[in-house]
Amino acid sequence: MSKESKQALLHRMVTPEHTCPFGVKSLELLKQAGYQVEDHQLTTRSEVDTFMRDEGVQTTPQTYINGQRIGGHDELVAFLSDK
Repeated sequence: MSKESKQALLHRMVTPEHTCPFGVKSLELLKQAGYQVEDHQLTTRSEVDTFMRDEGVQTTPQTYINGQRIGGHDELVAFLSDK
């Protein structure tokens, strides 16, 4: 087994009004799968909207592994189940 650590980047909504439950679930799934996660929290509605516009996505969270966008929570579940 490789000693190289697995890295993931997670963008998720964590505002004073709302913490996205799918972002929390994605974070836990990644950790359970052995990933070191760069947890990028989008803390305002403006940050969320800008991120979604810039990335061309409709939802958060979004997970990236090795620079490749995996997608939202459902896509992450599918990706990890294929491993």
